[in-house]
Order: sequence, then C-alpha cells, then structure tokens
Amino acid sequence: MKIITLMVIILMLITSSAWASEQFVFIKGGRFLMGSPESENWRSDDELQHEVALSDFYISRYEVTQSEYKNLIGNNPSTFHGDNKPVENVTWLEAVRFCNAKSISEKLTPVYTIEGNKVTWDLSADGYRLPTEAEWEYACRAGTSTPFNLEHSIGADEANFYGHYPYEIEENYFSQQKLSTKPGIYRGETVDVGSFPPNKLGLYDMHGNVGEWCWDIYDDYKAEINPTGPSTGTRRVNRGGGWNDFAKNMRSAYRAATPQENSSFNLGFRLARGTLGTGTVSTIAEQKKNANNAKILIAYFSWSGNTQGIAEEIRKQTGADIFEIEPEKPYSESYNTVLREAQRDQRRQARPKLKNHVKNFGEYDIIMLGYPNWWASIPMPIASFLEEYDFSGKKIMPFCSHGGGRFGQTLTAIAKLAPNASIMKGLSVHYSGGSSLNNDIKTWLEQNDISVEY
Repeated sequence: MKIITLMVIILMLITSSAWASEQFVFIKGGRFLMGSPESENWRSDDELQHEVALSDFYISRYEVTQSEYKNLIGNNPSTFHGDNKPVENVTWLEAVRFCNAKSISEKLTPVYTIEGNKVTWDLSADGYRLPTEAEWEYACRAGTSTPFNLEHSIGADEANFYGHYPYEIEENYFSQQKLSTKPGIYRGETVDVGSFPPNKLGLYDMHGNVGEWCWDIYDDYKAEINPTGPSTGTRRVNRGGGWNDFAKNMRSAYRAATPQENSSFNLGFRLARGTLGTGTVSTIAEQKKNANNAKILIAYFSWSGNTQGIAEEIRKQTGADIFEIEPEKPYSESYNTVLREAQRDQRRQARPKLKNHVKNFGEYDIIMLGYPNWWASIPMPIASFLEEYDFSGKKIMPFCSHGGGRFGQTLTAIAKLAPNASIMKGLSVHYSGGSSLNNDIKTWLEQNDISVEY
C-alpha cells in the first residue's frame, strides 16, 4: 500500500510539473517591494512603495486567447480577430465567469460564486482565477525594481504598444537625443500572444498587447501579506497596458482602474491558480435609472475647438444643458507650447483653478464629459472639474477628440477621480470627426439609451 501511495504521489508531481511547464509558470512566493519609488518618472500617487509577502502560486504564460475563450464560452467579443490573439472586450465579470467555466470543464473546484454583480471568492478552491494585483506585479517584475521588467526602457520591438510614444517621450518630444529608447512602430491592434520575448520567469506580454484584469477592487494599498484588495468598491484593477497605451502606462507599478461591468478593445486577462485560504466578497450596487428620464449636462474642455464642435453637436441631438470647462489661466495658443504645458501639468498632477462653475450640479443625473486626449490622459482642468463636484450616484458618459490614441488611459483617470459614479459607454472622435460625426454621435447616444431629438 505504501509503495502504491508513493507511486501515486510521484505521478501527481510529474503531471503537475508538466502542466505547469506547458501552460502555467510556478511562482515561488516571497517578499518584494510593490509600487514605485518616488524617483520613478511618471509615477502616480497611488503607487506607494511598500513591502508585500506572497504565497506560492501559478500564473499562465500567455494572455487568454480568442480560441480558448470561444471554445469554452461559445462566442468571441474581440475587436481584432485571430485565434491566437488575446481575447479583449471582456468585462471583469465575464473574465471570472470564464475562470469558473474552465474550472468546471477540468473538474476543479470553482473559485467564484457569482450572484448578479456580487462575487464571492473561495480562496481555498483549487480552480482557475484572476491573479491578485500583488501577484500580477510580482510576476511581472520577475525580480526587477526598474520601471519595466526588461531593466531598460521598453521599445516597440519588445512589446506591442503605442510605439510612437516610448518612456519619457513627453519631456523629450522636440529633442529626442536623451531618450534611451526611440519611437518605434505603432501597430494599432493586438498581435498573437507570445510574439515578443518573455520576462525572466517565462511570462509573455506582461507589458502591452492588452491590459489584464486583476481580482482586486481599486483603492489605496493597505494589506502586506497576500493582499486581495478591499471588500467593497466600484472599480477593478487592470495592469500592464495594451496596444493603444503609451509606455509610461505600461510600467510594472502602473495601476489602471475600470468598472467591472465595462469592457474595452484594449483589455483582456490571464489566469492564475493557487490557494490563499480565506474568503472575500465584493458588492457593486446596480443603477437602474432610466436614462431617458435623466437630466443631462454636457461639460467639456476644448483647446483647438474639436471637442467643442463635438459637444455642440451632442447638444443639438439631445437638447441637454451645456457647460464649458475653462481654466482661469488659459493654455498657450501655440501648439508646440501647449504640448509642453500639458505634459508639465500631468507630471505635477496640477489642478488648475477653473474660471466658471456649474450651478445646481446636484440636479443632473448624467454628465457627458468631453475633452481632448492629451498625452494619453485627461487634461488637468478635467481633473479639477471631477474633484470639485460630488459624482456619487451619477453617470458619466465620456467623449474625447484624439489624433490617433483614442481614449488612451483617460477612462482610468476618470474612474479613479470619480469612484462613486458609473462610467457609461464612451465616444472617441478622430480630431473633429468629419462627415460621420452626426451618425457617430447618434449611434453612441442610442447605445447609452439616450433619446435623440432628431
């Protein structure tokens, strides 16, 4: 009997090792510094560096592919189709449902219990799950403490991102001699998983291709031993950045945040396994108010006039109130100068004083918030606006003008600054929108159940 038992144990170890080497990487637990040092360029205030201790876990070598998702779920929501490309346009809730479905298909104990928007995690279950935010960063860093796990500034031949904008391009845009990595190709879509070299742990695409959902609700860092995030909140963390992100937003410590019911063509996920032995619950309150009965405010900031033109067309189609967000001190009229001013304010996380203020803000249910995409984020007057008013229980419908970067990380910036608001489907417009603007706006309004007046 003892000999048979020993043989079974050996067989289990061999099988587990083969499984890990082919699909997943075993990550030995330990301590590491999570977050970024204050000296790291383009760091955010929510990246407080602190020591974290983690248990052993497994994490998949690759992001979940479209063929994997379609074979198990039966559909493919992705914008950029290809069997070996990462699945995207998946909400956090859909990602955890996939985890459970994969667990059941392989006769493992499902990790999650899902009841509407309420998700309970059985951390003692042996099934598939999303990595925690701490696990993700630990695996991404692979022992490094630099902004990227390559230990040098990442380039477009090493990851799939908006290669025109490598790390620190913002302050070197007009004179690039000091850049350690020069601008490269922008592919404008996802690529097959594993197209670039892995990190030191054998993990592919930890930087770029698609951002990756993590388990945690977004909040300030607190726990230091196997942290799983707070028990309640309105945003889920995603990490790593994607094909449409600037390099600064792919740093190992950068934290993106998105409502768990929202999806994006820049956002997918990878799987993890491993038990932590306790449980946690997250509850997100659903807002069912009929959008057609809501009072709407169109609030926008515009520099060149593109966003203003979009806002005025939205007003024509909805009849909503409109408000222009203007800083007391205007930005320069010179394009080259305003580029410098915009990145200066973003680096400082400045909050420019605003010239005018919304009267009776509390009366509005939906805020259609417009802005240009500046350096892959929001202009800082938008941050001033979001922090001036109470957005609790309100809905934000973002719209932005851009030169090719679409939303960049603007939706994450809004989600962080207005954590108690719902983020509805956004509209990105290339420059002024051209001849299709009217129909694009009409479609966008209909997608958000907003009545069109003509």
